Amino acid sequence: MSTAPQLVVHRDKELMAQAAAARLITRIVDAQASRGSASVVLTGGRNGNGLLAALAAAPARDAIDWSRLDLWWGDERFLPEGDPDRNVTQAREALLDSVPLDPKRVHAMPASDGPYGDDVDAAAAAYAEELARAAGPENHGPVPTFDVLMLGVGPDTHVASLFPELPAVREVDRTVVGVHGAPKPPPTRVTLTLPAIRAAREVWLLAAGEDKAQAAAIALSGAGEIQAPAAGAYGRSRTLWLLDAAAASQLPRSLYPPASA
Repeated sequence: MSTAPQLVVHRDKELMAQAAAARLITRIVDAQASRGSASVVLTGGRNGNGLLAALAAAPARDAIDWSRLDLWWGDERFLPEGDPDRNVTQAREALLDSVPLDPKRVHAMPASDGPYGDDVDAAAAAYAEELARAAGPENHGPVPTFDVLMLGVGPDTHVASLFPELPAVREVDRTVVGVHGAPKPPPTRVTLTLPAIRAAREVWLLAAGEDKAQAAAIALSGAGEIQAPAAGAYGRSRTLWLLDAAAASQLPRSLYPPASA
């Protein structure tokens, strides 16, 4: 069941990152208050890392009980542990190393020099098993019901490592797959699939910058998810597009209220 996207447009990317970080703190605190713990799926890239840096700088971050937070990833570049291009490496630098997380609840995707060697499909299957073990009877299938799942939107409308027309975006059964031949380097990646993404309570799509304007316009104009993967990313109770004015510049104003500018 898809939820209609809600749009929030901020003046610039710095303001967007700060507002998204404040929103995320509130969501995590609310989830911990109602269920004891919270689970969030992180995204890499410019906007994902900008949000994490803003969260690290936010005084309200101390409202979160970091020991009761599960962190997952939407995708990962299949590179050696500690590689500067890995999303988890960048996330540690931006935020994770400066907050008291429980290491057992930080669920990084496998590295290319890990237990599965360079077998990206085995690495993806192992992450799918880890998600399945974390899913409870109250969840809707083989992944936990994430409180917030964040995705950056690429200029080509890709989200996570689901690229237009490639096999991963067509996957309907598996929750995690290996990606071979991604059009953006590195070509080998691990990614959640659309079925796993749609298990989240809330899906937040982050887009800032003029290079994202066309992608946002395509994804929000009713495009199909095979051609525009961002169009297929939605949450069980909420789908939120967080944009800056540049990324929203090609959208009809009827899509979002002027008050959110």
